[in-house]
Amino acid sequence: MPRFAANLHYLFNEHPFEARFAAAAGSGFRAVEAQVPFAWPAARLASLLRENGLAMALIDTPPGDWDAGERGLAAIPGREAEFRKGVALALDYAMALGCECVHVIAGTVPPSADRNAMQATWLRNLEYAAEVFAPHGVAAVIEPINPLHGVVADGERYTTLGMRNFYLTSTAQAQEAIATIGHPNLHLHLDLYHLQLTEGRVADTLRAVIGNARHLQIAGVPGRNEPDGEGELNYPWLFDLIDALGYAGWVGCEYRPRAGTREGLGWARRWGIG
Repeated sequence: MPRFAANLHYLFNEHPFEARFAAAAGSGFRAVEAQVPFAWPAARLASLLRENGLAMALIDTPPGDWDAGERGLAAIPGREAEFRKGVALALDYAMALGCECVHVIAGTVPPSADRNAMQATWLRNLEYAAEVFAPHGVAAVIEPINPLHGVVADGERYTTLGMRNFYLTSTAQAQEAIATIGHPNLHLHLDLYHLQLTEGRVADTLRAVIGNARHLQIAGVPGRNEPDGEGELNYPWLFDLIDALGYAGWVGCEYRPRAGTREGLGWARRWGIG
């Protein structure tokens, strides 16, 4: 059966952030995601995980200056020193939280950017992160993200439909980078919501890349709501496919509930959640 993790930046927003751990556990989740955990002490988050019997499925490397529109530093020339400090911080958090997967977030394309310089910087930084994480059993993953939408009105600052002008936008681009670098600790992070918006052919892509995928995420399309099969994607069928393909990693629930989080968990009752 798929192993679902609650994304705490999207789900259980009825509660303050620290209270979302208990809310997730009380709803039957056995893991959570917190891509930007750095505003809270790692020791405090580790305590919340232990108290609620939860695993931390995924965090990100620091995004840079979020309020200025930055969404990662891996592909940004001239920011290598800051990127490496962020890798060290993410590793500290991953070790403290028992998190085995870190998204090395690429960043957005600035106006008049030199794409060749961005590509070279990105590849060097990805190799660096994969190498630094490897001795600690922490996987470096990269995620193609829909670049067409900005921040959701009236939502949390993190909560987005996509990341405008994001650098990594396709599965092929991610797979090519992974093959070029050739490091055994660099893997794919695939969000089926972004995949449907940018490429479609979700089932074919899953079949083609599942062996290289260390983390999956889900949300309904087009509204980024519950993955209940009411939109463009037949999630009950896709969950069966994910099982049939032998995927054993976490599936992050990164969606915006239409009403309350608990009220929208009917889709997951089959797996003991809700």
